[in-house]
Amino acid sequence: MSPTHRLAAGAAAGALALLSACATQPAVPSAAPPGIQGADTRAPIESGRDYHTFSNVDEFRVRHLALDLRVDFDAQRLIGRADLAIERVAGDRRTLVLDTRGLDVRGVEWLAAGTGRALSYSVGAGQGPLGAPLSISLPPDPDRNFVLRIAYSTRPEASGLQWIAPAGTAGRQQPFLYSQSQSIHARSWVPLQDSPQVRMTFDATIRVPPGLRALMGAEHDPAPSADGVYRFHMPQPIPSYLLAIAAGRIDFRAVGPRTGVYAEPEVIESAAREFADTEKMLEAGAQLFGPYRWGRYDLLVLPPSFPFGGMENPRLSFITPTLLAGDRSLVGVVAHELAHSWSGNLVTNATWRDFWLNEGFTVYLEHRIMEAVYGPRRASMEALLGYQSLEKEVASLPAADQVLAIDLRGRDPDDGMSDIPYEKGRFFLNWLESRVGAPALHDFLRDYFAHFSFQSISVEQFLAYLDARLLAQHPGAVPPAALQEWIFEPGLPATAIRPQSDVLAKVDAERAAFLAGNRAASALPYAAWSTQERLYFLNNLPQPMPRAQLDALDAALRLTDEANSEVAFSWLSIAIRNDYAPAWPRLERYLVSIGRRKLIVPLYEDLMKTPAGAARARAIYAQARPGYHPIATATLDKTVLEGKTP
Repeated sequence: MSPTHRLAAGAAAGALALLSACATQPAVPSAAPPGIQGADTRAPIESGRDYHTFSNVDEFRVRHLALDLRVDFDAQRLIGRADLAIERVAGDRRTLVLDTRGLDVRGVEWLAAGTGRALSYSVGAGQGPLGAPLSISLPPDPDRNFVLRIAYSTRPEASGLQWIAPAGTAGRQQPFLYSQSQSIHARSWVPLQDSPQVRMTFDATIRVPPGLRALMGAEHDPAPSADGVYRFHMPQPIPSYLLAIAAGRIDFRAVGPRTGVYAEPEVIESAAREFADTEKMLEAGAQLFGPYRWGRYDLLVLPPSFPFGGMENPRLSFITPTLLAGDRSLVGVVAHELAHSWSGNLVTNATWRDFWLNEGFTVYLEHRIMEAVYGPRRASMEALLGYQSLEKEVASLPAADQVLAIDLRGRDPDDGMSDIPYEKGRFFLNWLESRVGAPALHDFLRDYFAHFSFQSISVEQFLAYLDARLLAQHPGAVPPAALQEWIFEPGLPATAIRPQSDVLAKVDAERAAFLAGNRAASALPYAAWSTQERLYFLNNLPQPMPRAQLDALDAALRLTDEANSEVAFSWLSIAIRNDYAPAWPRLERYLVSIGRRKLIVPLYEDLMKTPAGAARARAIYAQARPGYHPIATATLDKTVLEGKTP
């Protein structure tokens, strides 16, 4: 028994029993949505098997991708080719299967000695979010390593791309394009093995109209190109969901030796001020969790339709402009995307069942980075806000979706993007920390990131490493039954540790005094509160509330006119639940002006709970939908148009 797999005698029996149970974890039966042909969800899950790819990853692996694409804004298409350097890793099959969704494939060639040989291929029937398999017939006795060239173009409705007209940008002068490949949207703009367990390096040549800039998450010359041709190189192997492209009218400002901000000219100065601490965050992350392995770390502030707070594309995180609060109060999202440089980008989930290994670890790292840069006071407030959000999520989700190691067979993996992998995953690590101590857990995490660097792993691999490198050194500290409950059972375990914040306890007292009539709204110390204190005050108001109290708060605190996107969201949620008519014009402007799913989907869901609200939701959605990203509309069409609310 090697040292890396030896268990302490006191922990061995229980830990091995847990790993055995993990390998045969029974599935929670789930109905497959129409159009998705999944595996039998009654059978045990096979650890490490990706149920969301057509590609035969056990026989072939893409090792390098070379793209040459032209950005056609008029046709809303990427047009060009993808060269795939492929290794045969097992077997002798002569059919390679790749993932596609809505691609127009024009031809496939076998490249050898500088010449191309046409190959036969076929595109199978579409299967909903999974897209369609591209099957390619290989020559007899192909080499172990070979290169295929696929000529293709995307379609305007590609789910992983958003084409924005000039009116949807800050400058209103030029169009804009950006991608969102996670979870399985890369296949809508590149034919490849769209599985997180396949890692590849890449090069790209991207051609845009002169005067515009193209960007990718890769090494590149930051100077603008006079002819609109941009070249990129990514030497570190990444999974397909981290492929990213953007093009538009974009400027750059450095904020540190290894960090900078890209944004439209109208936004660039405010973005550089807002994210000026990015270099400090990078330094804190490296000190806590090991060397930063990606060279640079830049941010791209996208137009407001971007459906997420951020996306952790290596070297170039995509960021929503809703973070531009003017006081750096929402930069925890930047710390989160940066933290992915270790948890997610460096060590990646092997399948979407293992997604919490990315996100839960990242929220934990984010918290530690924020604590190092901004102090424990702010970190404790944000931790408590996260815990309360998790409690609400657990109360609203079905039991099967409350599990960290979630069964997503037969479903769109985007369905797993709830607070469960993020916040429950984070509080699992907080619980581990409480059992073994912060120094031991941080040492373990540094070893973990180094040991599995540039690999994609399953929950079972994580548990085996946890046993060998942490639990064996702390026998009896982590009961196997509790570990099982955290990862494989629904709900929030009784062992979860609720964060405490002395600062927010004072907010509780102010809220109680206001509700009891002992403190006028104008006497609340709201102006002196941080964004986190304001959110905590609003998020914990009772429902429903008397109209007089709502009027008093709005008049004194000007909540309907609030510019901070997160605080405005909290107030508009209160307004919907209390049918507070003075907020309706602001609600409409809010929903039409931004596309971040976290900030718009819950508002539409609340509106749909009453007949009058549903009518208002449908009217607003008719205006807003053309500006939303396909990932957002995929959710909101069900909510607003079909009336399917959780």
